Amino acid sequence: MHLLFTLLIVSQAAQALPAIGAAKTASAQVSEAQKKNSEALEPKVAPAAPPAAPAPVAPNAGPPAPAAGQAPAEPEAPLPPGAYSYDAQGRRDPFVSLLLRGETRPTGAARPPGLPGLLIAEISVKGVLKSKSAFVAILQASDSKTYIARSGDKVMDGSVKSITQDAVVFSQDVNDPLSLVKQREVRKTIRPETR
Repeated sequence: MHLLFTLLIVSQAAQALPAIGAAKTASAQVSEAQKKNSEALEPKVAPAAPPAAPAPVAPNAGPPAPAAGQAPAEPEAPLPPGAYSYDAQGRRDPFVSLLLRGETRPTGAARPPGLPGLLIAEISVKGVLKSKSAFVAILQASDSKTYIARSGDKVMDGSVKSITQDAVVFSQDVNDPLSLVKQREVRKTIRPETR
């Protein structure tokens, strides 16, 4: 029984040896390729000469003069702003957050006062009134201020497209450069607690 068990272990080990050799070869090839890549990415710098021993400085003496044949050391200048530009060439911009992609958040500019300064995401519909000619919507902003809106009124990221007796339809501008759609409809209904 022990002999059979020993033969089984030896045959299994003999089958594993070529696989182990192949794995070692592949590992060596990968490390060699990584070494070549790191060498290609490193800038070529001439080996620096060993620094000369500093000359003794007398007390109350000024800064040491540069050694013969050396230029005085200059501080490194920072890169000018805008020295780097990213050319997307149809790829996604890596500096745009994937979490905020597709959201319409204006950057930087101050918002105008009133309804034109509100984003569609910040608006909730409080009610709809019927006037002689059309419906009028009562909208509430995230700061609890109330506004009256009619069809065609502008908001920060779009406009009021239409008003029905139970909802307001907004036409929202899409600022996603990868999107083929430049506008989308956002329908906001009256909240159930206000009916």
